[in-house]
This record gives sequence, C-alpha cells and structure tokens, in this order.
Amino acid sequence: MFTIGCHLSASDGFDAMAKTALSIGANTFQYFSRNPRGSKARPLDLNDIEKYKKTAAENGITVVLCHAPYTMNACSSNPGLRDLAREMMTDDLSRLSHIPGALYNFHPGSHTGQGMDVGIEQIAQTLNSVLTPDISTPVLLETMAGKGSEVGGRFEELAQIIEKTELSDKLGVCLDTCHIRDGGYDISEDLDAVIETFDKIVGLSRLRAIHLNDSMNPVGSHKDRHQKIGEGTLGIETIKAVINHPKLRDLPFFLETPNELDGYAKEIALLKTLRENY
Repeated sequence: MFTIGCHLSASDGFDAMAKTALSIGANTFQYFSRNPRGSKARPLDLNDIEKYKKTAAENGITVVLCHAPYTMNACSSNPGLRDLAREMMTDDLSRLSHIPGALYNFHPGSHTGQGMDVGIEQIAQTLNSVLTPDISTPVLLETMAGKGSEVGGRFEELAQIIEKTELSDKLGVCLDTCHIRDGGYDISEDLDAVIETFDKIVGLSRLRAIHLNDSMNPVGSHKDRHQKIGEGTLGIETIKAVINHPKLRDLPFFLETPNELDGYAKEIALLKTLRENY
C-alpha cells in the first residue's frame, strides 16, 4: 500500500482533515498539534474524533502524523522554555491517546549555545520526564538540517538521545528528505549508502515515517528550505528512488512542500505515477 498525504490545517477538526485528504487523493495527513508558532491548543472535541474514526475506517486511513509546534524546544538554555516543552509534549500525548494510529513528531530542538552534548542530555531529560509505560503513541525524533545550534542534523545525535531515554521503546524517527540532504547525506548520489548508515547508527526498525520534500539548496548547505517535488536539487529521480526503495516504500510519506491544496493534489497524483506496482 502506498501511504501518502500532506500537511493540513487542524482548524476545522479531525473529520474535516480526513475528508480533505481524501478529496485530494491522499490516504493520510499531517497536522500541527497546536499553533506552530505558539503554544495554545484548541479544545479536544471527542465528538469530532468519533466522526473521524468512522471516516478513517470507511476509507482506509490507518495512520496520521501529529507535528509538535516549532516553538517547542526541549533543550533551550531558558529553563522556562524547557518546562513549556515538557508541558506541551505531555498534553499532546494525552490528546493523541484518543487517535488510533497516531504518530507524534517533534524537532529535537536547538541547544542555543550550550553545546551539542548539553542539548542531547536535556532532550533526553525531557523525554524521561514525559514518557510513561502507558503511552501508546510512538514519539518520533525528526532528522534535521543541522543549521545553527540545531540538534539532530547527524544520525549519531538522534542515536545518543535514544540511548539516553529510559523508555526508548517509545521512540522512533521521522526522516525528512530535504533535511538530511541539506545536512550532508547525499541521497541523490547514493541512497543505499545513506540508508545503510542510518541502519548502523540508529536502526531501520526505528524509522516510522518520511517527510517527502525536495530542497532549494545543495547537499550539505544546512539551510532547511523545502521545495516542490521535482523542482529542487533532489529532483524527480531521487524522489522516485525514495518512494520505491524496498526498505522505505512501506512507510507513510508526508508532503511538506510549499503548496496549497491544489498543488498537493497534483504532487500526490504525480507520486502515484512514479510509484512502482501501485
């Protein structure tokens, strides 16, 4: 099954997101848990979630990806912001307990001058304070482009966070194609080698989702600028190789390209033509 979707606005609720996804040819979707540049979340509407469950069951939607806000920084030098990150993550995971098949993705954070080792330690501390045995939603660390003081630009950094997290069985990884190439992993030249490196350092069993984005910048630029599929430096052939790779093809793919709904619909249709044995 080719599981493909895009980023949608959560403002109209879960059932509306599911129906919007279906209307553009998608069978999954991603959304922000709350204001992406803030910290407030809309009240949980359990009636809407029940409607969503019915729509999802009738249309084969089995997985969705909840993205934490960009303001959530688990390794800020500001203790108040680290506390806020813990509060937001705790609340998000509580809400997601009502959503079947949900995954929770977050940017590991920026160490804001404290150094990579401190940043990694603080992220693990945050996870250790939030994760409990009863949490059923997988928590995904996103691969980053490594710009500035960003944590997660190297696979080793993600592996260290996982190693330092007590309930590491709750953790997975979301691989972003733009981020890793901007971070220096050249998936255009040797996708197999990058996947092998990830497997050795983190483990492919941890890989739970893929952000499918082209890039505006060359490999190793550390810029993190997404581009529409086929219009960037990765190009169509690289994207085709990713969605068809035997070790990746069964994962859910989420578009975060600079598009409105009509653009996402065109990209999803294009990707279906590139998918082998679809």
